[in-house]
Amino acid sequence: MPPLIKLMRLVPLVLLGCGTDSKARASATATIDGAHRAALADSVRAFAASVSRGVTAQGPAAWRAYFADDSAFFMAAEGQLVFPSSDAATRGIAGLARTIAHIELRWGDTVRVDALAPGLAVVAMPYHETRRDVRGHQVEEDGFFTSLVERRGTGWVIRDAHWSVRSAPSPVP
Repeated sequence: MPPLIKLMRLVPLVLLGCGTDSKARASATATIDGAHRAALADSVRAFAASVSRGVTAQGPAAWRAYFADDSAFFMAAEGQLVFPSSDAATRGIAGLARTIAHIELRWGDTVRVDALAPGLAVVAMPYHETRRDVRGHQVEEDGFFTSLVERRGTGWVIRDAHWSVRSAPSPVP
């Protein structure tokens, strides 16, 4: 049998498989109706606002309360896995709390929420952070934050997080 005919016989199977995946994705998001989707988005936005207030009021140690405290958690930043686990985050946050005297975290006006399933969403937003270390040096930083958040018995937690810092453009050679 010529290769082109073999390929043409596979096309319906491939398309059928793609259709099944599309239906599965549609089915997963269809479990949330419009009103629930809006309520979930409002709840996630309120959680994000509480993170900003908490970190600003309590410093970097406040992050521990917002991160999932189990094997689901990890955090990446700038193309690197910064905290591969909840335990690594706990140790890292303790170090930050000893070196950062003050932190102010503000989310940008555009907080995007993608409701994936009841109690599970992706949140994405620009941020501005001002940090002052124990020696008085201050750093201003702008970037973007994305996270998978999950509602648990105690409320929303950050399961997976990613930060990217907006840097100055590279000089043209």
